[in-house]
Amino acid sequence: MKLNLKIWRQKGPDSTGGFETYMVEADEHMSFLEMLDVLNEQLIHEKKEPVAFEHDCREGICGTCNMVIDGRPHGPQQGTTTCQLHMRAYKDGDTITIEPIRAKSFPIIKDLAVDRSSFDRIIQAGGYISVNTGQAPDANAIPIEKDQSSRAFDAATCIGCGACVAACPNGSAMLFTAAKISHLALLPQGKVEHTKRTSKMVAQMDKEGFGMCSNVEACEVECPKEISTDNIARMNRSFLGSIFGSEG
Repeated sequence: MKLNLKIWRQKGPDSTGGFETYMVEADEHMSFLEMLDVLNEQLIHEKKEPVAFEHDCREGICGTCNMVIDGRPHGPQQGTTTCQLHMRAYKDGDTITIEPIRAKSFPIIKDLAVDRSSFDRIIQAGGYISVNTGQAPDANAIPIEKDQSSRAFDAATCIGCGACVAACPNGSAMLFTAAKISHLALLPQGKVEHTKRTSKMVAQMDKEGFGMCSNVEACEVECPKEISTDNIARMNRSFLGSIFGSEG
C-alpha cells in the first residue's frame, strides 16, 4: 500500500518545527515502527536526514514509542502501543499525521523524540520501597487477597509512555503518578511509607509543571494498558491523608 505521511520535523529543542510530507510503500503486515524504518531507509538512500523517533523493545513493554498519530496517542486502536499497531489498520492512499507528545513537561529533543525524564524524577521522589529486605523472601510469606493483588498488578502495568499526559487537555500526569503510587500502596510492603510517598511524588509532579486532572478521563481511554482512573481517586484520598496525618 502507498501512504502519505505528514511528520513533524524539528532539529532540536530550540528550533522551530513543522510538518513535512513523505510518501512510503508499506506492507499490511508491518508494524507502524517498521513502516517508519522503511521511510528512514528511503530517506538515507536519498541522502536526507532520517526521522528521529524513540523505540526499544517493540513489544509494548518499554513505553518509548510515544508518538501521537492522527491526533491520538499511540494511534487509533485502543489498548495498543505504537509498536503494536500494524499497517493493516490503514488502507491504500491514507494520509497519516505523526507528531510528538505535546506537553510543556515533555520538551522535544528532535522530531518525534521527547524528553520524559520528568517521569523519572517523580519516581525518584518516592516511587520505591526503601526497606532493606535482605535476601529475597518467599513469595508466599505474606498472604495477599487475590482482588487486592490484581488491582496492584493492574496499576503496575503502567509503562510510563506519557499517553495520559498527551490525552489530557491540562497535560496532567496524575494517572501515571497515581498508578505508581497505587501499585505499592495496595500491597503490605508499600503501606509503611504510603502517606510520605504520596506527598513527595505529588509535590514532584507539581514541580515538573504538569497540570491538574481535567476529569474528562481521556487518559484512561488512550492508555495502552487501560489503567483505570480509580487510581487517581485513590491517590487523591492518599494525598488528603498525607496532609491530615491519616492513612489514605
